Amino acid sequence: MDNLRGAAWMTLAMLGFALADTFIKLLSDDFPIWQIIAILGFGGALTFGAATLAQGQSLFPRAVLSKAVIIRNIGEVLGTLGFVTALTLIPLSSASAILQATPLVVTLGAALFLAEKVGWKRWSAILVGFFGVVLIIRPGMDGFNVHALFAVLAVIGLAIRDLATRWVPRNVSSSQLSFFALLVLIPAAFLLGAITAAPIVRPQGWDWAVICGAVSMGVLAYFSIVTAMRVGEISFVTPFRYSRILFALVIGVVIFGERPDALMLIGAALIVGSGLFTLWRERKHRAAT
Repeated sequence: MDNLRGAAWMTLAMLGFALADTFIKLLSDDFPIWQIIAILGFGGALTFGAATLAQGQSLFPRAVLSKAVIIRNIGEVLGTLGFVTALTLIPLSSASAILQATPLVVTLGAALFLAEKVGWKRWSAILVGFFGVVLIIRPGMDGFNVHALFAVLAVIGLAIRDLATRWVPRNVSSSQLSFFALLVLIPAAFLLGAITAAPIVRPQGWDWAVICGAVSMGVLAYFSIVTAMRVGEISFVTPFRYSRILFALVIGVVIFGERPDALMLIGAALIVGSGLFTLWRERKHRAAT
């Protein structure tokens, strides 16, 4: 029963992320990328900061200056910058499909940098997943969109974040970690604004509703994914992360009029399939040890 509840929370989290992505893409019609990132950072930091204080915890424990937290925050900045930029420039369905390769890059990074044992079957799954990314990006082909590389940057950044999380001191809570990661987005966004010299845009009436939607859906997704991991077994709950691509496909077609072609759908299927296989092999390996 707990696993089913965990799966439901994970699915809700992926729906929340897909809706947050939708609001971000809507904002990108009028707002510069740096301002969108600043809005997300401010809204998220405010929410998780309040949650941290409500739990009687410090907003700035000494441990947040540890090397692991600093590396994690760098990954968060790179991931957010890459994905928000990708949402602005390429179809939602394509950006979301590429993002699903993140667990494969985490497995790759764990093997290369953390000395975790990865057998030939999981190496093969990683290669298949990367081939799926290539099918979506299509380098050297007529349909190649260089802006899709921003989604690849997001994958690398989020993989760095997830790998560094394993080394974060245990006395740093999830809410403290989330608050600090989102807080760092604000100065990073203003630095990007200074580099690009894109002017700030004052939100109008409807813009505030979209901004609230982006922040609230992001917070809902963060809360739901933490709840999912605590309620159910991680090995059972994690595969439901891939429901995000289904929500993104539906939203992309219905709201943005996207028409994913065969190569994009095949690439997405390869990424999801290889990811699920990798999770299954990891679960089997842990059960045997």
